[in-house]
Amino acid sequence: MLDSHPAIAAGEETKFLTDLEPILGEHWRLLQTYGFNRNWWLERMRAFYGGFMAEYAERKGKRRWAEKTPGYTFHLDLVDELFPNAQYVHLIRDGRDVVASFRERWGYKAGLRAANSVWRESIVRARAFGEHLPADRYHELRYEALVADPERELRSLLAFLGEDWDDAVLRYDELPHDTTDRYAQYSAKRRAESGGEKGVYRAASGRGRRKLDPALHAVLMRSSGKLLADLGYTG
Repeated sequence: MLDSHPAIAAGEETKFLTDLEPILGEHWRLLQTYGFNRNWWLERMRAFYGGFMAEYAERKGKRRWAEKTPGYTFHLDLVDELFPNAQYVHLIRDGRDVVASFRERWGYKAGLRAANSVWRESIVRARAFGEHLPADRYHELRYEALVADPERELRSLLAFLGEDWDDAVLRYDELPHDTTDRYAQYSAKRRAESGGEKGVYRAASGRGRRKLDPALHAVLMRSSGKLLADLGYTG
């Protein structure tokens, strides 16, 4: 959706910083022997990664870029060190739907991992990080609200980002995007399951409540029942 906006380029997940963070973490004692301090490494990471993304946006005729790697939830301190003016969009989704999605896409073990810790830890980490940011740098929205009323939620999101409204974000399915064949096929399958709906398809919303098997549901409730309830997902 954001990639459809005339000012924003949002390509595929890069996973770039996930692989680089150990340089400043578990491998730091080794790299310190070269005599370059932390700021030296940060500057070069920022130049390489930020430069790549900025050039990509420029090639698309856009002036800013967005990164959507979900795993960056676990590397937010590094992201903030690299880009101290970054804005963060935290999309929260019903844990039951997330677990069902993990199981369907990556197998039962992935579903179990999501039920046991990934969903809960992702939300807790992101919210804890967002608590320390000013209102113009952290924005939270619900997946279910986005599905129910895309225009309302996207208007709010673009206002947060300081961008003008453009209805292209509602027609994202009609526009070209740089993505993998696998994702394109998966998205097409989801859209077909929703009866070929235009715009936001609704097939994935509520799937966990309908189809999550009892064992995974039990694990999720044991690990995250309170958080589900606090977010209003168990009513």
